[in-house]
Amino acid sequence: MPEIRVLETESELLSAAKLFRTAMIGMPAPNPLQPGQILTQREQGRTLGAFVDGELVGTVESASSGMILPGGRRVPHAAVTHVGVLPTHTRRGVLSALMRRQLSDAQDRGEVVTSLRASEATIYGRFGYGIATTTHTVELDVRRATLRPSVGEGGPVRLVDPHGAWDLLSRIADDNPSSRPGSIDRIPPWWRSQEHRIVGDREPRYVAVHGEPGAETGFARYRPIGTDTWFGSRERTVVVEDFFAPTRTAYLGLLRFLLNLDLVDTFVFVAMPQDDPLPWLLTDSRAVQLRRAGDETWLRIVDVPAALRDRTFAGPGEVRLAVVDERLPENSGTYRISASGAERTDEPAQLEVDASTLAATLLGGTRWHQVDAAGLVRVHDAEALPVVEQLFATASAPFAGVMF
Repeated sequence: MPEIRVLETESELLSAAKLFRTAMIGMPAPNPLQPGQILTQREQGRTLGAFVDGELVGTVESASSGMILPGGRRVPHAAVTHVGVLPTHTRRGVLSALMRRQLSDAQDRGEVVTSLRASEATIYGRFGYGIATTTHTVELDVRRATLRPSVGEGGPVRLVDPHGAWDLLSRIADDNPSSRPGSIDRIPPWWRSQEHRIVGDREPRYVAVHGEPGAETGFARYRPIGTDTWFGSRERTVVVEDFFAPTRTAYLGLLRFLLNLDLVDTFVFVAMPQDDPLPWLLTDSRAVQLRRAGDETWLRIVDVPAALRDRTFAGPGEVRLAVVDERLPENSGTYRISASGAERTDEPAQLEVDASTLAATLLGGTRWHQVDAAGLVRVHDAEALPVVEQLFATASAPFAGVMF
């Protein structure tokens, strides 16, 4: 078995970053780092390394954050990232050892959930992760995009320096937290990494912020592509990389600003929630085309009792749900769930699921009829299925909107 230990020095963290890119094969080369800079982009004590015969062969890291559960409560959350194993050491238990240690550390820190973005869809289910949110990439044909007369106006929008706006954007995100399930904190190391990615970038980038100075409530980061043929082109595309609009007013203000830009034929919104209202705002809903739908948040429940206690449930019924968690057996047990809350019970279970299935359904994005159709629910009482479907339903689709 590999030796797992915390990586702390600058040299170790640089080696881990290089290993991750080697494992990913196709990642673009990063901008050069200044001495000591990587220490500002990593949270101390949260990067793990796997060693075999003294050689670093695998790594994983995480950052402390918060996640919004249905009902609006924020729980401690670990954002897991930079998971990689050298191709010379795959399928030898390295990843399993890293994930086992990371989950143990998350327990020790009192984190209720962890989440990650998966490079492959077949890796993380065995560690108790389930697909909990979906992200959409949509294309908007500006020539067909006319807002309905009934759509509101939004507030004022102004442009700011894209290279000097990071503190402002961070403050906007902190001051205007989203209440949507699945939303996560944008933490300082994440912002520093975002800033570092565009250092020396000669391509044009823009940032628009919504709201009066000092009281901003949203922002959009966008950039044109295909600039070598931009002048005189009939297919000018702008990519909206980050559309942070947690209120309706901010959403409408930023959208109107973008639609009023000259010399743009198409917008591509990189990450939007599954239930985004954009098509409904337009007189021609077909101006919006879905370019891609994919999994976003892979969720792992570290503390099942806390996760069930801290989210809300809807509906008049009650269900007894058994959870089997082989990697964190203290989570295993039967829970009585109703609109009044969730608690352990010794009564017989009506339904039974494993940890990854519960994680998939926790935020309301994956519905119980879906996992039941997939054979992921052991049904002892069929009448409990419509009850659990209603209990876990949410008013809005869960969505994080952040890549890490």
